[in-house]
Amino acid sequence: MSPSEPDETYLTVAEVAETLKLNQQTVRNWIDQGSLPALRVGRRVRIKRSDFERILEESYSAGSAPPGRRAGPSADDFWGGEPVGVAEPGPGAADSGTAREGEGGG
Repeated sequence: MSPSEPDETYLTVAEVAETLKLNQQTVRNWIDQGSLPALRVGRRVRIKRSDFERILEESYSAGSAPPGRRAGPSADDFWGGEPVGVAEPGPGAADSGTAREGEGGG
């Protein structure tokens, strides 16, 4: 251990998964994607408690997105476009109460 990290503790994948109530594979996926820093010792994986706590703090939104970053698309993003028009009735729409030729009912 380096002098700058005298009391650093490490967590296992299972401990991180249990803390967050997630599947262990989800935690492994985060490590593989680089979202969660980890130390590999042979086939074992350890996560620094300080890294884990930092990731949690950065991820915690407390009901609001961090400045400069939106949580996701808004309703305005989806509905904000121009209307494309109104569907016009097709031929025979005036007598919609009766079946047209070629349709079921027989």
